[in-house]
Amino acid sequence: MNYIKFLGTAGARFVMISQLRYSGGIFFSIDGIFFIVDPGPGTLVRAVQSKPKIDLTKIDGIFLSHRHIDHSCEINLMIEVMTDGGFKKKGVVFAPSDCLFEDPVILLYCRNFPEKLEIIEEKKKYEFKNLELGIPIKHRHGVETYGFKLKTKDKIISYIPDTEFFPDLIGAYSGSHILIINTVLYEKRENIQHLCLSEAEEIIRNIKPEKAILTHFGMTMLKNKIWEKKEEISKRVNTEVIIANDGMTFEF
Repeated sequence: MNYIKFLGTAGARFVMISQLRYSGGIFFSIDGIFFIVDPGPGTLVRAVQSKPKIDLTKIDGIFLSHRHIDHSCEINLMIEVMTDGGFKKKGVVFAPSDCLFEDPVILLYCRNFPEKLEIIEEKKKYEFKNLELGIPIKHRHGVETYGFKLKTKDKIISYIPDTEFFPDLIGAYSGSHILIINTVLYEKRENIQHLCLSEAEEIIRNIKPEKAILTHFGMTMLKNKIWEKKEEISKRVNTEVIIANDGMTFEF
């Protein structure tokens, strides 16, 4: 079964710190390949408590979009889990360069545990088992930040993590069949490098994916009960929009 499991949907520090929404990142199962994206606080616990339980010892890869703590807190733990504490050299870790060389979040002692440590860069493509992982564009988020376009045999699944809006995002993620967008803000706030709802809608409206999934919600999204607005958002963008919740499984 191919599916995406949202171990957490918290965005912004207050929602993460208070755990109004969990912050466990996103788990992907595609054609027998397993990987975890942005393992924030609680990833391991949420996976173990998941129904059915997710066995993270079987993951083949880890993708880290950027070094902010709500995305990277359990990156070293995930490396240990994937490699059986370093006794099994396996898997690949994808991460920006500043996660290793500038205020690093990936610790030196576990960098040799995976088979491969890929430093991701804008417009580069990487082989990942029988999948292709493309890094379409560098985001604008204060630290080095990247999303991905993952090509399977019949789908392109894209992840747009934290960023301020800029028009090139639309062209960079065009062609996506399934589009996951971190949408922290209900309304735009100046000098905050996160997408708001109207900006996410603009991206969806122009890319026209088969399905769009909003996640990584800040306090204003929760206060405005974004989960109740699914139908009106879908009508505005002429695409089915799914509002992720903690533990949600999306099958495709």
